Amino acid sequence: MTQKKETLITIVSLMITLGILGGGYWWFTHQNQGNLNNVLSSPTSDNQPATSDRPLPVPPSPASVTAFSPPTNVPKGTRVKIDGSTSMVLINQALKNRFEQQFPGTQVMTNAQGSSKGIQGLLEARIDLAAISRPLTAQEQQQGLVAIPIAQDAIAVVVGVNNPFRKGLTMMQVKDIFQGKITNWSELGRSPGRIEVINRPSVSGTRQTFAELVLNGENFGNTPNITTLDHDATTPILQRLGTNGISYATYAQVAEQQTVKTLSIDGLTPEASTYPYQRTLFYSYKNPPSEVVKAFLGYGTSPTGQQVIQDAQ
Repeated sequence: MTQKKETLITIVSLMITLGILGGGYWWFTHQNQGNLNNVLSSPTSDNQPATSDRPLPVPPSPASVTAFSPPTNVPKGTRVKIDGSTSMVLINQALKNRFEQQFPGTQVMTNAQGSSKGIQGLLEARIDLAAISRPLTAQEQQQGLVAIPIAQDAIAVVVGVNNPFRKGLTMMQVKDIFQGKITNWSELGRSPGRIEVINRPSVSGTRQTFAELVLNGENFGNTPNITTLDHDATTPILQRLGTNGISYATYAQVAEQQTVKTLSIDGLTPEASTYPYQRTLFYSYKNPPSEVVKAFLGYGTSPTGQQVIQDAQ
């Protein structure tokens, strides 16, 4: 083999080697880039790109929960002002009694004008805590409000004790009743009679949660058989049920009532762990929490406070 041929073979071999190396480099970089793009654009990725079509999640409520230590001493003269959900009347009263008993010289003042009224009072600095039966909205959180889960609750569907209806309801039947699609008891297998729906006002957190859980976020009906009360109070609702009325209330407020009956939903009663109309109750405060808020929430979230709440329910 001549030196010229040897040189030619060497050059060709070198070109082949360089070609292989260059092709490998191209494949490797593009494969890695493709994998990176797949990770960024994968619908199962936890880190969605800014251009994703999926909407950003609404901030949870509470966005961040502060753990408050149980108080060992609360100064005399301490006053706690609470307003909000009628669903939390029993909880508020039970915690008030035990808090004042454990810390003599303190005073807990409670009111129940509805969740929205409580939040309004909190934003206007008229109260220390808002008792609310629904999560905070994103707008409320942006105004510095924080919600602490305090208890679990069930919303019961109720009729008057003298109502001839003796069956339970399905979730779809409840939805249709409160949207005005079923308006006569005969449609449910009872003797004829117009179904009188007694609804809560829009300021009610129970109403807002009921709309989410029962109506799937849709509106209540606007039919003549649906009456919306001006004030969010359970007792007037129960008094108006009669033989044809139907409404809803926090289960703790009606469980021991002798004038109403709780209807099962899809065969489940509110005591069942899989009952469909369950929710969380909260205390809300304005950040940063005051010493009064820290003391009361520290007590309410302590094992002692939680037992008080459980006994009240």
